[in-house]
Amino acid sequence: MRRDCSAELALTAAGPARLVLSVAAQAPTLAVTETLEVTQDGRPLAVTEVADPHGIRLHLVDVTEGAVRVSYRARVDGRAEPLEVTPLDEVVYLRPSRYSESDTLGPTAMREFRGLTATDLLFGVSSWVGDRLRYVPGSSAPTDGAVQTLLAGEGVCRDYAHLVVAFLRALNVPARLASVYAPGLDPMDFHAVAEAAIDGRWCVVDATTLAPRSSLLRIGSGRDASDTAFLSVHGAVVTLDDLTVTAIVDELPDDDLTQLVSLG
Repeated sequence: MRRDCSAELALTAAGPARLVLSVAAQAPTLAVTETLEVTQDGRPLAVTEVADPHGIRLHLVDVTEGAVRVSYRARVDGRAEPLEVTPLDEVVYLRPSRYSESDTLGPTAMREFRGLTATDLLFGVSSWVGDRLRYVPGSSAPTDGAVQTLLAGEGVCRDYAHLVVAFLRALNVPARLASVYAPGLDPMDFHAVAEAAIDGRWCVVDATTLAPRSSLLRIGSGRDASDTAFLSVHGAVVTLDDLTVTAIVDELPDDDLTQLVSLG
């Protein structure tokens, strides 16, 4: 499998700020060819790569007032083996988090999914969330979590993923959110899905069913969107003026939603 992806961001900084970018593919065992360029008013800026505690590749860039452009491109050949679930994962990803309030949603999860086995839970929770939410671009605020999404009955991919993660954690299945490039997604954008720990490996749960799971390319995984945002800013206000994302695979696969699939 060959996947090509890119992200182009046009920004305007009101003053000195540090950008924290999370746009680079995370595929350490695969053949990856990639470039990342950040310019301000046409001049290249220094970029520093760091890894966060969840293994996400972050790129730090200091900017001043003016126009900033970010350009990332990658080609990834092959598919990686599923990531194993570590003992620490089983602790961290059962905890309630900022956007996945599994403690608050515990009674709802027990009422709706009582008696399902771990594998059946993935399909059951995904179907339940997909049936009850409407995918409406722009319908949610950046501060909305799983509880607000359930009450509103609508959202975008990250809202679907947060609700899935919250339900699974409430049912003692470690779960987390993954940001991905998603070949086949329409309209094209960054995408968010859930991952659940089943039989020692991380399996994808995408209640939106907007892209085949086996073609997805991981950017990063974390407790929720607070860990996986494609852009964070510290300092002066930075406005996102334009965003263009592409994700292409050499052959778009089918997706049997009843089968377990891992990000690769």
